[in-house]
Amino acid sequence: MTKLSVNINKLATLRNSRGGNNPDLLKAAKDIERFGADGITVHPRPDERHIRYQDVYDLKKIIRTEFNIEGNPTEAKFVELVLANNPAQVTLVPDALGQLTSNHGWDTVKHAAYLKEIIAVFKNAGIRVSIFVDPDVEMIAAAKNTGTDRIELYTESFAKGYKADREAAIAPYVIAALKANELGLGINAGHDLDLDNLKYFSNNIPGLMEVSIGHALICDAIYLGLENTVQLYKRQLQK
Repeated sequence: MTKLSVNINKLATLRNSRGGNNPDLLKAAKDIERFGADGITVHPRPDERHIRYQDVYDLKKIIRTEFNIEGNPTEAKFVELVLANNPAQVTLVPDALGQLTSNHGWDTVKHAAYLKEIIAVFKNAGIRVSIFVDPDVEMIAAAKNTGTDRIELYTESFAKGYKADREAAIAPYVIAALKANELGLGINAGHDLDLDNLKYFSNNIPGLMEVSIGHALICDAIYLGLENTVQLYKRQLQK
């Protein structure tokens, strides 16, 4: 079964908007695990507008499922943060400084040498590495040469095209997944997956190991309740 890792950035955004500690990020993470999530994802950014660096240290102490830290490894502070906390997985994302949200994958051809070097740093520390990629066979083939354990398919274009023509929207992702399977790369996915499109995506991507979902899940929780929402997303991943 595909694992569900819940990105709690939006809960941190809500907390930061008023100061203090409401909602309590640590309690929320423990509750999300208790409600059935297979992991917790955070994506700290240099401006700390949602997840703060201290949050990562605090979360590491209490998380009992898989801890996934996302971010741009060109930021030295991010690399230090990951190595200090030794999560189950680090997901490398090519965000620009101040970027609102992730919006593209790595050019694994252009940045091959850099990725190979930084991935080795994390793998030597015993951390599983995933890198953010677009559903492009050339980029996935080049990703294999970087030494990464997994790729995370950037799913915004699938989500945008799903309602108009879901078969066309998912086609490049199926091809990408087949290539990753052929190369022995694990497959994660994330960005704009939700209760409408997740089951179709999960059922059609061979070898899908994990999805990371934050924004849509937290928005749904406002109406449906956090416990119910986590379980609804888990059900979409059942085969």
